[in-house]
Amino acid sequence: MIINDKGLVLGLERADIPGSWQMVQGGLDCFEEPLTAVLREITEETAIRDSDLELIDSYPEPLVYELPAKARSKMTGRGQVQFWYLFKFIGNDQLIDVINGGEFRTWKWLDFHILLAEVVDFRKPLYRKLAVRFQQYLA
Repeated sequence: MIINDKGLVLGLERADIPGSWQMVQGGLDCFEEPLTAVLREITEETAIRDSDLELIDSYPEPLVYELPAKARSKMTGRGQVQFWYLFKFIGNDQLIDVINGGEFRTWKWLDFHILLAEVVDFRKPLYRKLAVRFQQYLA
């Protein structure tokens, strides 16, 4: 989860499903540590560099969601186990570029509850847990 100085969350609109928003996420490479992976994924998906982020907090345990049966595939499997971190973006908004990453079509800073309303249903319980953990930092 990436927030700005106003406590708004970086929301990303999926390129393959217009109107579906989410936060940065991705997979771990073999032998990669979760924090290293999340920083890599952030850069790949948004062009935000490590130097433009300040680590604020992390969720104390991995969180899990299960994909609906029709969304499962050999690549995605049954669902995901995720490690979550909260970062404050301290860079310039003009540096954010989601187009080159290919997964997203646009981005914007959103109130967390607005983002939650635009997230696919199977991710909502996980996002609600994040909201509770990080609520003191959110707008």
